[in-house]
Amino acid sequence: MASLVLEHKPAKSTQARQHFLHKLTVETDASDVYADLRAGVDAFVVVDPRSAEAYAKGHVPGALNLPYREIDRDAVSARLPQGKVYVLCCAGIGCNASAKAAIRLAAFGCAIKELVGGLEWWQKKRLSRSDRGRAWETGMNPVNDSTVEKPSTNGHGAPPAPKPLGVAKPTGFMKFTRELPKDADPASRLRHYKEFHEHLPEESLRKQGARCMDCGIPFCHTGNLVAGMASGCPINNLIPEWNDLVFRGLWHEALERLHKTNNFPEFTGRVCPAPCEGSCVLGISEPPVTIKNMEVSIIDKAFAEGWVTPEVPAKRTGKKVAVVGSGPAGLACAAQLNRAGHTVTVFERADRVGGLLMYGIPNMKLDKAVVKRRVDLLAKEGVTFVTGTEVGKNYPAENLRKEFDAVALCTGATAPRDLPVPGRELKGVHFAMEFLHQNTKSLLDSSHKDGKFISAAGKDVIVIGGGDTGTDCVGTALRHGCKSLVQFEILPRPPDARASDNPWPQWPKVYKMDYGQEEAAAVFGEDPRRYLISTKKIVSGPNAKRVKEIHTVQIEWAKDAQGRFVPKEIPGSEKVWPAQLVLLAMGFVGPEAELLKALGVAQDERSNVKAEHGKFATSLPGVFAAGDARRGQSLVVWAINEGRGAAREIDRFLMGASDLP
Repeated sequence: MASLVLEHKPAKSTQARQHFLHKLTVETDASDVYADLRAGVDAFVVVDPRSAEAYAKGHVPGALNLPYREIDRDAVSARLPQGKVYVLCCAGIGCNASAKAAIRLAAFGCAIKELVGGLEWWQKKRLSRSDRGRAWETGMNPVNDSTVEKPSTNGHGAPPAPKPLGVAKPTGFMKFTRELPKDADPASRLRHYKEFHEHLPEESLRKQGARCMDCGIPFCHTGNLVAGMASGCPINNLIPEWNDLVFRGLWHEALERLHKTNNFPEFTGRVCPAPCEGSCVLGISEPPVTIKNMEVSIIDKAFAEGWVTPEVPAKRTGKKVAVVGSGPAGLACAAQLNRAGHTVTVFERADRVGGLLMYGIPNMKLDKAVVKRRVDLLAKEGVTFVTGTEVGKNYPAENLRKEFDAVALCTGATAPRDLPVPGRELKGVHFAMEFLHQNTKSLLDSSHKDGKFISAAGKDVIVIGGGDTGTDCVGTALRHGCKSLVQFEILPRPPDARASDNPWPQWPKVYKMDYGQEEAAAVFGEDPRRYLISTKKIVSGPNAKRVKEIHTVQIEWAKDAQGRFVPKEIPGSEKVWPAQLVLLAMGFVGPEAELLKALGVAQDERSNVKAEHGKFATSLPGVFAAGDARRGQSLVVWAINEGRGAAREIDRFLMGASDLP
């Protein structure tokens, strides 16, 4: 690990800067005032906020001239010599460069031995509003995290002795236990549609960051498929880095590392099931690091502090790209293409931008103000959104290729899996997305005053399907004030701990209660899920067109003649359930076919758009596909992965090469 000394020598003019450099390199010797700093130093690094070449080249013989924006992992590992390094900042523009250089170097594993100058700027500009005037938290020493009450007034401006946080980072996982913020009481939160997760105080979050155990080979950000499920983060979030930065108190730098791989951490930090935690090395023997909560805490703090601002491209390429669909894949694709300088238009058939994020996920799980905040930011950066426009219906599909240089199909996998049983056609039987979409739209339009939603109030509700969408139906029906609620699951109840055939780092298939089940238990006294149950028929009542009850049978899974597991009915286990509202939440079978047929793109055997992962090109030149439309129903984080990847390949298609990740 490099140990660095950083000095800032502000000068008020180019001439003064050059004079200082000349004096340092020509007129000083081993007995000068810098002797104590130069002792044991292996090399000089000249850091400038704009161009190191402009002020430093030729003035410090043998120096590595490095603009501070180039201080990244590669620079530290490949360009900076190991051992003690004296870093001299000669920017002459306030104290910005010295402080920023120190921050960046610390973020990439360099221990700051001494910081001379730069403190006033750090105090005024870099501290959060809550911390301003309280302490200068360097967080730069990996063993004793420093808190300095005031900059010293001695000749060097060095901070006083550090106050330790009380733990050495490498052993934080041994001292601190997993801690999550408290949620609002399940019974009380049913009175509203607001988010109900709290935030931990900063000290607690830093302790949780300390639990990230310097494991050597982190699996949390691998993003592989193991046994058909995600293991690690599909977008390869730099999790150990921003955990460490939070531990050190370097929140702004944690934000930079978070945004490097994830365009929308405020979404994934709320709705992702966190496969990263399932593959956390600490999770082998202890509860894993609270990665998901750290992610959302970083981005929420960043927005609160005003650190997230529009980044408008410096120049435009003149190329136009159409993105069809404004879900997580479409938004990620649009954000990256806009960043590359292309002119991006996003088509959305709904009246609001966000796709699944807006109307597929309830407000209490993902506040729509959070979605709109990011959409507004993208619009300020130059992305154009066209709502109420369904390509292939009120916008001709053939116009896409005529009016744009490239097209990205990010329509999602919105064709729901149906339930082919007698009585399916009865009133009161709805697809889950119909129920959820109408509920959120009415909530946003009129706080449900317009009555334009499917109400569960006073009804016996049955949700068929045990996944995330089913849980969202449970939580929404409870907020309507349903009379009773049962959730059917055709699979067996998961074990309380990993089974022998589900080892780490696979996604842990274990029993847990999500927010909807917790709320149902608070109201009705038990988990609403019923396992190993199959629906036989839906029956009407006196009104021959409306559902009255559901007939079911218990099943067991057994192997057939070909060795495949199939459901087998258990004789005598039939049961009748009262129901006036049945919600089908059994997943999705693929994208809707109308647009794909209108364009003429090839589809695979599962009806998804046929396009290779990593290339994302469809059978039509210039037309690409990403997200659930290409891979099938999946996680929001996979959609972001694919949207970013498709943007890179579109950029390559348009420009011949791409610098996008």
